[in-house]
Amino acid sequence: MEKKKILVAMSGGVDSSVAAALLKEEGHEVAGATIRTWAANDCADRNTRACCGLSGVEDARDVADTLGIPYWVFNFEKDFKRYVVDYFAAEYMKGRTPNPCVACNEHIKFRLFLERGRQLGYDYIATGHYAQLGYDPAKASHFIREGVDPTKDQSYVLFPLAKELLQQLFLPLGHFTKPEIRAKATELKLSSVMNKPDSQEICFIPSNDYGTFLEREYIDKKEIRDPAGEQGVVRTTEGKVLGKHNGFYHYTRGQRRGLGVAHTERLYVLETLPETNEVIVGTKEEVFGFYCTVGRVNWFVKPDFSKEFQAHVKIRSQHEKAPALLRLCEDGRIVVEFEEPQDAITPGQGAVFYDGPRVLGGGWIDETRACETRHPA
Repeated sequence: MEKKKILVAMSGGVDSSVAAALLKEEGHEVAGATIRTWAANDCADRNTRACCGLSGVEDARDVADTLGIPYWVFNFEKDFKRYVVDYFAAEYMKGRTPNPCVACNEHIKFRLFLERGRQLGYDYIATGHYAQLGYDPAKASHFIREGVDPTKDQSYVLFPLAKELLQQLFLPLGHFTKPEIRAKATELKLSSVMNKPDSQEICFIPSNDYGTFLEREYIDKKEIRDPAGEQGVVRTTEGKVLGKHNGFYHYTRGQRRGLGVAHTERLYVLETLPETNEVIVGTKEEVFGFYCTVGRVNWFVKPDFSKEFQAHVKIRSQHEKAPALLRLCEDGRIVVEFEEPQDAITPGQGAVFYDGPRVLGGGWIDETRACETRHPA
């Protein structure tokens, strides 16, 4: 293998630490860097396991010292706020459910990281994601593949990466399982990370209380208009008012707990209406749907849409991909028709298209209905 100069994105966790170690063992010239993202208010103090926390930087630096590789900290706070936090807030206030981790991958952890790496003389970057890279010689196209560990596969969150960037990317963990990576960290005596738990929360909202975060960081600061004014209502699709709430942005599609209303059946959030500050609820059956329309699609390998195209589609990171028919819309978006109804298809989330383990591409769910297609069934 030709030896490369590779800059590894090191969060201070076990995965990215072992990724750096594996690449060094292969003989590459390796360095590490941690991205400083969000340190507003008390985030850095409370969320020490995330990349914005001080202990993440300390652990990553400790691993770099153990491996004997150069190490930097990049300050991307302004870009992170623009591309991730502001996007997150804007989507929620539109009644959508954003995915800030995917947005961070699209704009920060790969594109900006590669730009900064090149300034330091590194032409390649690597991360600790559990996914693989592939190449289709017939179409001369690089693409993402699922990782071998189905319980840790992260191919879904990489769908918006620019195809050209894949040529400068290494994903060394794609062929390993999580237990194998922890065992490797133990073997290498990476004591600061080998037993470190995985972070589950959004890095800039350690409490997972999205509504309070939006109020504190945007509404109270007058960066976003307060949509509540007076209390909004919780109602059924038939218009029956069941109770009141303190802001639609405290709710998301499919949510069951914390609705604050009594009913003879279990109720779930079907949608939120920012214009009227309403939360619409219904039964579990009403949460399921067959369709979604997907925009801003990024293709690694674009299908032939002169005819209908079958694929498997994933609508959330933890969703089990499901068979569906893809059609091209008149406006260039993709309409997805699932063979079986899917739980809580949610505008604002990503929809990723698979052909076996190969990621064909993915985009953002705009609507939970079909659009007019160029090639109707």
